[in-house]
Amino acid sequence: MNSTSARLLLQTLLHRQNPSGLCNYRTSFVSLSLIRSHQTPGPIAPRELDLPISPWRRMFGSASAPAPAPAPAPAPQSEIDGKEDRKSVAVSDAGNREMKQRQAAETASVASYWGVPSTKVTREDGSAWPWNCFMPWETYKADLSIDLTKHHVPKTFLDKVAYRTVKLLRIPTDVFFQRRYGCRAMMLETVAAVPGMVGGMFLHLKSLRKFQQSGGWIKALLEEAENERMHLMTMVELVQPKWYERLLVLTVQGVFFNAFFVLYILSPKLAHRVVGYLEEEAIHSYTEYLKDIDSGAIENVPAPAIAIDYWRLPKDATLKDVVIVIRADEAHHRDVNHFASDIHFQGKELREAPAPLGYH
Repeated sequence: MNSTSARLLLQTLLHRQNPSGLCNYRTSFVSLSLIRSHQTPGPIAPRELDLPISPWRRMFGSASAPAPAPAPAPAPQSEIDGKEDRKSVAVSDAGNREMKQRQAAETASVASYWGVPSTKVTREDGSAWPWNCFMPWETYKADLSIDLTKHHVPKTFLDKVAYRTVKLLRIPTDVFFQRRYGCRAMMLETVAAVPGMVGGMFLHLKSLRKFQQSGGWIKALLEEAENERMHLMTMVELVQPKWYERLLVLTVQGVFFNAFFVLYILSPKLAHRVVGYLEEEAIHSYTEYLKDIDSGAIENVPAPAIAIDYWRLPKDATLKDVVIVIRADEAHHRDVNHFASDIHFQGKELREAPAPLGYH
């Protein structure tokens, strides 16, 4: 009987006696070992047993694990560095793409959840609109035909108080800035944007409190404040303020806001008259600014992109063009505030006269 026949016979007999269990494997292993010993000396190879003993051999056997395959020869350092660089670049690009996709998905999910989709705004030529602080329908061409020489002659006591107050405020400004009209304009715009906001806020609260319409004056004054703020955004592009000038802006704005707030509570007609005279001083300052540009004392640099889009200036516009349109805006603000003060002096409320909406 050969080994194959004997193995099959013993497996059949043992299976009938003990169909399951570890003892089956042990008995089969012993029996086959006895049969094997009559034929060929030496250990029985696992492949000769039709039993799943490999896991048991790995766990309990003393035989060592098969030797690992020899490691390949190391690649040259330059090749390794090149692969690492390419891998890092690929990982970086993949990370950037994943981050952009995640941000786009988050933006889309927020917009879809709240029902406020982001609209794509374009220029007239179809190119993308680059600004979020104002839209194309808020831009305009300045009215340069306005009379810059108009002046309200102070007649009443409050008129004289307003006029003298503005003249006194000009003295420290002249001492500090002298003929640095770019920095002067920046400081002026941080102050000039306050009255419209304060006046609009008071009229807004009054309208809510008395259940009355404002006659459009809330929007008119807030338009003025926004227009002055755009002047400041333009001047910041042209003049980079130093740290002490920024500190001065914080101080002046804080003092002026609170002072004007109290003044508007006590006497709106005096408050608007003060603003009217401030705008007259602004016209004078921008006129001097233009003189220095024409004389070459100040370089006539290209206009900032924000000014070109906001005032619809030509692409080759310069600093001089920007100063001209800002001066025209200040002249319109002069007229609006003197007009508002005249309404109060006549004993009427602003809502009784039509508001100059869109009057820049």
